[in-house]
Amino acid sequence: MIKTLAAQIKEYKKPSVITPVFMILEVIFEMLLPFLMASIIDDGVEAGNMRHIYIVGAIMVAAALCGLFCGIMGGKYGARASTGFAKNLRQAMFENIQTFSFSSLDKFSTAGLVTRLTTDVTNMQMAYQMILRICFRAPVSMVCAMAMAFFINARLASIYLVAVLLLAVVLFFIIRGAMKYFKQAFPKYDELNASVQENVSAIRVVKAYVREDYETKKFKSASQGIYDIFQKAERHVVLNMPVMQFTVYGCILLISWLGAKQIVQNTLTTGELMSLLTYCMNILMSLMMVAMIFVMMSMSIASAERICEVLNEKSDLTNPVDPVYEVPNGEIEFRHVRFSYHKESSEAVLHDINLKIHAGETVGIIGGTGSAKTSLVNLISRLYDVSEGAVMVGGRDVREYDIETLRDQVAVVLQKNVLFSGTILDNLRWGDANASEEECRRVCRLACADEFIEKMPEGYHTYIEQGGTNVSGGQRQRLTIARALLKKPKVLILDDSTSAVDTATDAKIRRAFAEEIPDTTKLIIAQRVASVMEADRIIVMDDGRIHGFGTHEELLRDNEIYREVYESQTSGGGDFDEQKGGAE
Repeated sequence: MIKTLAAQIKEYKKPSVITPVFMILEVIFEMLLPFLMASIIDDGVEAGNMRHIYIVGAIMVAAALCGLFCGIMGGKYGARASTGFAKNLRQAMFENIQTFSFSSLDKFSTAGLVTRLTTDVTNMQMAYQMILRICFRAPVSMVCAMAMAFFINARLASIYLVAVLLLAVVLFFIIRGAMKYFKQAFPKYDELNASVQENVSAIRVVKAYVREDYETKKFKSASQGIYDIFQKAERHVVLNMPVMQFTVYGCILLISWLGAKQIVQNTLTTGELMSLLTYCMNILMSLMMVAMIFVMMSMSIASAERICEVLNEKSDLTNPVDPVYEVPNGEIEFRHVRFSYHKESSEAVLHDINLKIHAGETVGIIGGTGSAKTSLVNLISRLYDVSEGAVMVGGRDVREYDIETLRDQVAVVLQKNVLFSGTILDNLRWGDANASEEECRRVCRLACADEFIEKMPEGYHTYIEQGGTNVSGGQRQRLTIARALLKKPKVLILDDSTSAVDTATDAKIRRAFAEEIPDTTKLIIAQRVASVMEADRIIVMDDGRIHGFGTHEELLRDNEIYREVYESQTSGGGDFDEQKGGAE
């Protein structure tokens, strides 16, 4: 874990080294002050030597200024190192998340990733700054103060040593009790963020069903969970202060009493007693800082583990040693494909799939919910790898291609595709960043999106809200189809992506595809037979298996499931799921 985190210090190694140096120098200058003060009292004030007071006083001012400078520089470089470290952690996590396969993403919730990128990184930033500053300053200060105290009077200084040992034991048990609660707290943050995210993204549904009170109670419950855990942790941590104060006051009383006796016996001077009392405060305050470090470290360890989970997660989809960088055509072939989402699972989603689709062919895919239609097409762009068998595109196994090259040539339009904040042109250019406005207009005509875009006040420069909330479902689907067409793919997959458009518009889009992109292989997943009946061939899926594969006429003649659904829909009945039920 330490190696993983240390790798993110990168260009901030220099301030990470300079900060402790300045903190140690600050301590050294601070330790001189009580010693010099004793000299002023004993050799200046009591002896009536003004010259000595001026000289030593000037040295004290210089030492104080040097200590102040070192403290400021330590703070400056500590802040630079810790904020830089946090920046690198966020960047490294975000970059690694971009490489995740779908199976990797399944391990983490969206809210959990957000918490790790925000709350957990902030904890690590605070902990790192504390390590660079207090973690070096406190032990050095305690050791130096102890050494100076023993140098002045070993007998009285032994009181500090005993107090420090007793206090260390007590603080150990206090912090140990608090640590287990800190580890429980951060998963609760995931629940809180999940509640907020779900509520905000579905706020229209919440309001439509008047569920504001329910959502408020759910958020309050998640917030209460965090409160309860931190309250339990703080019950332990809060004991630090009274224990510390009892020890400090006890030491002061003992040293004052024993020191006064030694002054009367002329074995200790007034200035030395003042120095010992000052070093007492330094020692015990340093110990308090060390206790704070342990509290912060106990919190940050839980965050560090969660961050390292993301940083160390490796995608199970990797490029081959010598990848292929060109997809020759859109021919697709499945060879004895078996697939399950979890490698250790004995239950397969797809069973012994064998089929061949020619380049430029239009193939419909129909089946009930749970028949694995989407799982089938996800293997083509290698969003998942097969468990057994092989998926071929352009005559080669998809595992032989460079992943980015393959996905550039396989465009997927989902039923719930997402639009991003920005203009319509910005969203379209996700398909091709260098596309001209005229090219964008052309693909919008193919997707029948031009008719509503041109009615908008700002046309193609209309701003789209995050998620496309200011356009209808059908408009959103047509824009995502246009975006996919701009990629000029060899394979185009429409996963029930015209479900929100009317039948006439659906027919126009299919006709435009046939005329404008004849060389692109088109796979159309649909619930309506009307959406696929004009395809060159149609796949009928049932329970992860291919139940039929042929033309509309062949399936009507030979496939019982297809025939029943066709007759049901053409006679005014429902869709495929009313004949074949299930769960996707």
